[in-house]
Amino acid sequence: KSKLVAGLLGILLGGLGIHRFYLGYTNIGIAQLATDVIGWVLLPFTCGISLVFIIGAHVWGLVDGIMILTGSINQDAQGKPLRD
Repeated sequence: KSKLVAGLLGILLGGLGIHRFYLGYTNIGIAQLATDVIGWVLLPFTCGISLVFIIGAHVWGLVDGIMILTGSINQDAQGKPLRD
C-alpha cells in the first residue's frame, strides 16, 4: 500500500477513518468513524458540546496522516511495509 495515499487520506478524510480502513486497521477505522458520526448525530441536542467529538476525530486523523507521511506509521495491518 502507498504511504502517500494513506497519508493524504488521513489528512483529508481522517475523521472518517478512511486511511485506517485503507491500511487494514478496521477496528481503529470504525472507532474514528463512530467518533465523528456520534458527534454529528448529537450536535443538535448538545448545544455544540459534541463538536469536541467531531474536532477530535478530525485532529486524530490529521495526526495519523502526518505520522504516516513522516514514517512513524510505516506498515499496514498485515505488517507489510508501506511503499513510497
